[in-house]
Amino acid sequence: MRKAHTREAAVAIAIAALALVLGAAAPGYFSAENLRDLFLANLPVLLVAIGMTLVIVTGEIDISVGSVFAICAVAAGMLAKAGMPVWLASAAACLLGALFGSVNGALVAYIGIPSIVVTLATMVALRDGLRWATQGAWVQDLPSAFQWLGLTQGEYPFVAASMTAVLTMAFAWGMHHVAAGRAIYATGSNPDAARLAGLDTAAVKCAVFTVLGTLTGLAAVLNAVRFNQIPSNAGIGLEMKVIASVVVGGASVAGGTGGVTGTVLGVILLAAIGPARRGLAVQPTEALREE
Repeated sequence: MRKAHTREAAVAIAIAALALVLGAAAPGYFSAENLRDLFLANLPVLLVAIGMTLVIVTGEIDISVGSVFAICAVAAGMLAKAGMPVWLASAAACLLGALFGSVNGALVAYIGIPSIVVTLATMVALRDGLRWATQGAWVQDLPSAFQWLGLTQGEYPFVAASMTAVLTMAFAWGMHHVAAGRAIYATGSNPDAARLAGLDTAAVKCAVFTVLGTLTGLAAVLNAVRFNQIPSNAGIGLEMKVIASVVVGGASVAGGTGGVTGTVLGVILLAAIGPARRGLAVQPTEALREE
C-alpha cells in the first residue's frame, strides 16, 4: 500500500472511530437534519479544499482564499440585486475568483515571488478593499430568485450535493488519469526534472491558482444563496480550515504528495470534530438565518 493510501486509511479509521463515539454519546448527531446542516456548512470548505489540493501538490500555498470568497459572495449578491439572473451572477462570481487566482498564479509562476508573500499581500489588500468599498455593510434585500439558486429549500441540498459529487469525482480521477493531473504532481515533486521533460511548470502553477480561484467563487455563491443577507466579512478563517483539511488528508506542503480523496476525508474529519467538541449539532447563527 502506498504511503498516501496509508494516510488516507488512517484518516478514514479516525472518522469511523469518531462516528462510533458520537453514535453512542449523541445519537441525534446523525439525524437527517443535522447531517444536512453539516454538509451545507462545510460545502464551501470542501470546494475550496479541492482547489487548494492542486496548489499544495505543486509546492505552493494560497492564504488569500478567505478574502476572495468574501468578495465573490458580495459581488454575486450585488449583481443579483441589480437584476442580473442568478446563473449569470454566479458565473460572474466564478470568473472574478478565477481572475484573482490567475493574478496570484502569475505573480508566483512568472515573477517568482514566493506564494506565501503574494497571497498574504492579496489577502490583506482584498479584505481591506472590500471593507472600504462596503463600509462594512452587509448585502441585504436579496431577490427571491437568488435564494437557494431559485430552488426550494428542500431541492437545493440535493442539487448542491450532486454538483459537488461530480466535481469531486472529476478532480479525483483527473489527478491520476489525465496528463494535466500528472503534470501537477511532476511540478511539485521535482520542478527541474519536470522542465527538462518538457513541462511548462510556470503555466501549471498559474493554472492551479486559477482553478482554486474559480472554485472559491463557486463556493462563495453556493454559501451565499443559503441566507437572506451576505456579510462583508465572510470567509474569515476559511483559509486555515481549508489548508488544515488538505494537510490532514495527506498532502505535503513541500509538494508532490496529496490527493482529492484524502482531502475529502480531511474535510469530513475536521467537520465532525467541531460539533463533536461542543457535544451538539451545528447551530445557525442569530445574524444569518436560512430561509
